Amino acid sequence: MSQATLIDGKAIAAGLRSWIGEQIAQLTSKHGLKPGLAVVLVGEDPASQVYVRSKRKTAVKLGMESFEHTLPADVDQQTVLALVQQLNDDPKVHGILVQLPLPAHLDDKPVILAIDPLKDADGLHPENAGRLMAGETGMVSCTPLGCQLLLRRQIGDMTGKDAVVIGRSLLFGKPMAQLLLSENCTVTTAHSRTADLAGHCRRADILVAAVGRPEMVKADWVKPGAVVIDVGINRLPGDGDKDRLVGDVDFDAVSSVASAITPVPGGVGPMTIACLMFNALRAVRLQNGLEDVALPTSF
Repeated sequence: MSQATLIDGKAIAAGLRSWIGEQIAQLTSKHGLKPGLAVVLVGEDPASQVYVRSKRKTAVKLGMESFEHTLPADVDQQTVLALVQQLNDDPKVHGILVQLPLPAHLDDKPVILAIDPLKDADGLHPENAGRLMAGETGMVSCTPLGCQLLLRRQIGDMTGKDAVVIGRSLLFGKPMAQLLLSENCTVTTAHSRTADLAGHCRRADILVAAVGRPEMVKADWVKPGAVVIDVGINRLPGDGDKDRLVGDVDFDAVSSVASAITPVPGGVGPMTIACLMFNALRAVRLQNGLEDVALPTSF
């Protein structure tokens, strides 16, 4: 049996970033506008620090203003909310992202609610979630948006496809299901309490795994010829002191059944930051009365 085509998220993200850079250059030369992206990091989680540095580096490279705010791990709720309001009021800031998860003593819901929906670069505000469900213009969560682009590039027209999303989180599962519905797929949202989860997955032309369980999806869960998007990032012990990264899909086994699959790393991950930059581009345009831009499928 032939091996699945590798969906190269790293290469597709590079193409998207290049397109965004061109759009920003035109925006700056024609309108004197420069997107400003603010990232709020609470505490010193090493993974979050790496992620924030990558966001800053990418934003600056594409011609954006990058504003980074680091707060101590023991910061109180009101201080975080006050900073978000300060960023809402700053005309140089067009997109705001509060790095999640927050420390356990903080409630992320009031923080997300405090972000101006027009500046909600991660698309998590309930107003933006509602707009997505209603098919109206709004900011869309970055990782699902990146998966949508990967699927468009791999499949093209998804009309009539059976799609299964394993995971129902506000951050990914629910917006991913809405985006697949917008592509005219028939969508099943599955989760840890789904009866006969493997049986549901076997019907899918498009299988998206975002459940946080290492290599849970096995080859006999996958319909022959399906396109598989693996959103999971899990660390397992590797050789020596170095951990190895694996997804929620048993990559080697599933590659012999699927027609196309994303690797971990190098699949969905690079798309998240690229789509954050796309959201910042949209935000500055919408806040200044300019025409919105659609997610490009060719670049």
